[in-house]
Amino acid sequence: MTDLDDFRGAMGALGDVKPLSPRQRHSAPKKSTKDPLNQRARREAATAQTYRELNPLGGEYVEPVEPFDPIEFKRDGVQNGVYRNLRLGKYTVDARLDLHNHTVEMARSALYQFVRDCVEADVRCALVTHGKGEGRKTPAMLKSCVNAWLPQLDEVLAFHSAQKQHGGLGATYLLLRKSERKRQQNLEQHQRRSRP
Repeated sequence: MTDLDDFRGAMGALGDVKPLSPRQRHSAPKKSTKDPLNQRARREAATAQTYRELNPLGGEYVEPVEPFDPIEFKRDGVQNGVYRNLRLGKYTVDARLDLHNHTVEMARSALYQFVRDCVEADVRCALVTHGKGEGRKTPAMLKSCVNAWLPQLDEVLAFHSAQKQHGGLGATYLLLRKSERKRQQNLEQHQRRSRP
C-alpha cells in the first residue's frame, strides 16, 4: 500500500469530503471585513515600531530650553581647543540643515538622516538652523529637541550654539566623528610619514 492509497482511504472514511471544483481552486481568498480599524491600528503600530528601529532618536520627553539660552555639548576626549574653535565658529561649515517649518517628527527624521549623510560624506563641521522659537505657544520646541537628540547620536562629538553671522542662538554648530574610511586614510598617511 502506498501513501496515496492511505490518503484516499482516510478521505473516504470521513465520508463528507468532496473535491474542490476548478472554480474554487483558483479563487482568491476573501478579505476579512472584521474590524478594519483594528487592522489599521495594528499596521500603524508595526510601522511606528519599524520607524523607531530605523531612527533611534528618542522623543518622549524633551527638557525645554529657553529661546535665548545657548545649547552646548562636548564628549569626553574632545580637546578643549577644538571645542573652543567650534564654539567660536572657526571651522568651515561644510553642510547645512534648515529645520524651519518642520514638525517635531519631520525634524527628528531630517536631523538623523542629515548626521548620517554628513558622516558618510566625511563632513566634520555642520550647521543646523532650528530657530529660537520665541513668541510661540511652546517656545524653542525645535531648539529643545535638537539639544536633546544630538547627544544620542554617537557620530556627534560636540555641538554649540552658532555665532551671530551663522544664525546665533537659532542655529547650532556640529562637530562630527570621522567616517571609518577617513580614519583608515589618516592612519595610513601617518604610517607613511613615520617610515624612514
